[in-house]
This record gives sequence, structure tokens and C-alpha cells, in this order.
Amino acid sequence: MQPNQPQNPDPNALNIELSEVIAEGEYANLALIAHSSSEFVVDFIRMMPGAPKAKVKARVILTPEHAKRLLSALEENIQRFEQSFGPIKVHQEAPSYPMNFGGAVGRRRVQLT
Repeated sequence: MQPNQPQNPDPNALNIELSEVIAEGEYANLALIAHSSSEFVVDFIRMMPGAPKAKVKARVILTPEHAKRLLSALEENIQRFEQSFGPIKVHQEAPSYPMNFGGAVGRRRVQLT
């Protein structure tokens, strides 16, 4: 056996690499979600007050099954968060920004802040 190898490596273990740039993350305060029959596209956007333009900071493309798994994982983690820190307050009236996204079916915007 090699000296730096674990004695019983898990054959199902996944080695995930996280670069320093990705680990820094991106701040987003708006998400646009669109879907087709085969995929969900989530654009994470940063909008600044008074700025006429906003930039997509990240785009994530998921299969419908993975989108549903993500929804389930978010629900579970929100429940855990609220058990530890109390209910998350959601303001019903999200800030309105001048946006023109057209009327494509399956498109929804989610105000993140």
C-alpha cells in the first residue's frame, strides 16, 4: 500500500475540485429561470440600484430531474436553516426594476434580495 493512500478507500467517493476563483463565488440578487422540455436554464444576475444595465454573473443548465433534485435540496436546507436561526422573512413586494424580458413561456424571475 502507498503511504498517502487511505486504508479503505470508498469506491463511491467523489473527488470534487474547487478552484480559488470559483470558491470566491459571485453575488447575485436576481435569477431568471427558463425551461424547455429537456432543460432548465437559471441565470444569476447582479443588478445595481440606478444602473441601466445588469450582468449575468453565472448560468446553470440542468436537466428537469436535476432541477427537481435541486428544489428538494434547497427546501431541506432552508428547513434546517430555519430550525437553527428562525424563520426567513420574505417581503411580498419585491423591488421593481425596469426590465423587459419578453413573454416567453416558462420564464420566471426570482428576486434574490
